[in-house]
Amino acid sequence: MDIFDYQAQQFVRSSTPLADRMRPKKLMDIVGQSHIIGSHSLIQRVIQNNRLFSMILWGPPGCGKTTLARILIDETKSHGVEISAMMSGVKDIKRVVDEAMNHRRYYHQPTILFVDEIHRFNKAQQDAFLPHVENGLITLIGATTENPSFELISALLSRCRVIVLNPLTPKTIEEIIDRALADKESGLGLFDMGITEDAKKCLSEIADGDARRALNILEIVAYDMLDRKSPSTDEHAEKVITINDITPVLQKQGLRYDKSGENHYNMISAFHKSLRGSDPDAAVYWLGRMLCSGENPFYILRRMVRFASEDIGVADSYALHIALNAMESYRFLGSPEGECSIYQAAVYLATAPKSNRIYKTEKFVQQVIQQTGSLSVPVHICNAPTDLMKDMGYGKDYQYPHDHPDAIVYQDYLPDAIRGTSFYEPTDRGYEKIIKQRLDAWKIKKQEIKLRRGK
Repeated sequence: MDIFDYQAQQFVRSSTPLADRMRPKKLMDIVGQSHIIGSHSLIQRVIQNNRLFSMILWGPPGCGKTTLARILIDETKSHGVEISAMMSGVKDIKRVVDEAMNHRRYYHQPTILFVDEIHRFNKAQQDAFLPHVENGLITLIGATTENPSFELISALLSRCRVIVLNPLTPKTIEEIIDRALADKESGLGLFDMGITEDAKKCLSEIADGDARRALNILEIVAYDMLDRKSPSTDEHAEKVITINDITPVLQKQGLRYDKSGENHYNMISAFHKSLRGSDPDAAVYWLGRMLCSGENPFYILRRMVRFASEDIGVADSYALHIALNAMESYRFLGSPEGECSIYQAAVYLATAPKSNRIYKTEKFVQQVIQQTGSLSVPVHICNAPTDLMKDMGYGKDYQYPHDHPDAIVYQDYLPDAIRGTSFYEPTDRGYEKIIKQRLDAWKIKKQEIKLRRGK
């Protein structure tokens, strides 16, 4: 490497990181997200029609959310403003709103506000730009690694379309690595550097779907190799990155080499299915895998709280308490002490009796409501706080259960149109077996009361 190459190396090193330099500038250059940017896709139509709408880009780190947002703004020739929720507050939002008002006044054009890490905005901060999204002054593009359903207020979420980006596959990461090594303007092509196939495969799997991580490691490895060569080094010396070059950097970075390559979504799915399948060993394994890979413990805990109702329900009502207590315990202790509570809850959920009847009840109720609409409350169970309402029959003939033996009465509580519908059908597992026996006994008693009343 001659002195000119060495100086060029120093120049590149002092500029922006490789991951930022290699960021695609056009939609066609984005890889790994064909399901949302392919031909005839919604994103393609947005660009062709030059009409952006408010959206939330949801996906894991390094999958291209920021890149896509910037390309959308650029290719629709919109007036864009970019802020990070990690470094901005209500004052910054007000400044953006004022700027948007001025821009619309002079150019009759809305402002596209891109908010990176939007899930870090609290409710008050999200409320601050909600009315301006609603009236069209601002078109919002938010990027988040967290589930928008949990992190964004419902009013804001209802005004945005959620676009889901997938983690990049190892094959896609390998393509990005090849681009970086070949690009002589923005990448490492200036140094004519290569990489062995096994090193590239290793690096693509270490990245775990994160292009930024792959390029950051690649840049560190490349510059470590160049540092070992002085300006007087033979210019024909081989510059090929091998596994041996990557290993020391991984140790410095504290990264793990995950040969199996399961991504964020596959592991949470494996964890959930292991709990449902009553396999505590598999459940704690996948839990450990997620915690060791840096998964947000609260994401796991939220899924466990949901699982306690969806897959266990009242077969073991204590399961919900266990999951909630684990969340509160982790909130109090943090890592690593609080992680033991997560393991405890996982074992309990895995070994608890299973029932999805609460989940099925929820779906059935929603289906009936959609089909029947706003049915009126039966008059006899309506509240009658005024004389007028009493005269109209509100509360008439209501039977107070505590005034009857065993607090059991024969009385209809559902609207006439769906009278007799059974939404909840307990199983014969866990505590639901007792509930089933109780409901069956009550049903017999109510029929006896009905017969005695001559109905």
